Amino acid sequence: MLIQKATTLALQTGSRRATLAPAAALMNRALLARSTRDQRRSFITIVPQGHEGYRLTLGRNPTKLIPGLHLNIPLLHTLQLVDTRETSIPIADLNGFTSDNVPVLVSGSLFFRVKDAYHACYSVNNFGENVRAIGTSAMRSVVGSFHYDAIIGDRNAINDKLRAVIGRTIESWGIECTRFEIQTFKPSNREVERQLELQMEAERNRRKQLLDTQAAVNVAEGMKQKTILQSEGEMQGRINQADGEFQARLKEAEGFGRQIEMIAQAIAGHGALVESEARVRAVDFITEVRRQDTFRTIAHGQGNNTYFLPGDATGLSQPYEMDATQRWVRTMQDKRKFDQAAAPAQAAAQ
Repeated sequence: MLIQKATTLALQTGSRRATLAPAAALMNRALLARSTRDQRRSFITIVPQGHEGYRLTLGRNPTKLIPGLHLNIPLLHTLQLVDTRETSIPIADLNGFTSDNVPVLVSGSLFFRVKDAYHACYSVNNFGENVRAIGTSAMRSVVGSFHYDAIIGDRNAINDKLRAVIGRTIESWGIECTRFEIQTFKPSNREVERQLELQMEAERNRRKQLLDTQAAVNVAEGMKQKTILQSEGEMQGRINQADGEFQARLKEAEGFGRQIEMIAQAIAGHGALVESEARVRAVDFITEVRRQDTFRTIAHGQGNNTYFLPGDATGLSQPYEMDATQRWVRTMQDKRKFDQAAAPAQAAAQ
């Protein structure tokens, strides 16, 4: 009857604005009366899956109700249902300050789950709104303990800290904070954002200069090591060359000494004692032979040059007997034959 009266009143009134308010009031009263009649007539209640309920008898003696069908007598029983599934509460557009006094605008989502329905029902009034209030306060305080760059670089750290702070607070209500996710984090106005951009650009330039300086130091160190290694290599090459020349001169001197001894022995005679005078003559002989070889090379050369020789350059410094000269020639021939015969044996020994 009330619904029909409200509809008739809305149709008969000419002004739309004047009729909406009385009609809405009458419809609300009708719906409330119908729900009250249905509740008074219902003696059972259904607890859906994922929920838990507690039933009070005359305001005391709470009884836990699991999902299913249960008795619910009006005026005798009072029922309170709790959703035990994981639920999220959005926290949007929260103003705050970081530890370096940067005004920011933060929004996120708080996820929680009821673990103990009894404490959620009777340890706190309207736990949903209280969890929202705790999340808002904790997010503002935790953001104030981080630097702006730290939050931008690693949001997981602030999410973990928010979950821990909120979880310790609502744990006594039988509620577990499963996670907290920051969705947006930005400066509160454009001027602050521009200043932060300039600061980040200056920081990037500083890091670039440090990297360039380090690269220049590395290049200089590489050039230094290259110069040191190159100089050490040149020094070792010169040492090896000098050592080779020394060994060559030493072997040449040894060969020259053996030639002198052989020629001096030929001058002194077979089996005779070699005197200093014989060695001097041997040296003169070898010098003269090399001088004659040089003149022969010049004479057979392609150049057309004139050479002026000293007066004694055409012969020996001192005249030698014919038999002594022949002995020298035979001695040189014997030495050549000996070297030719000993060459295969030396090659096999090497």
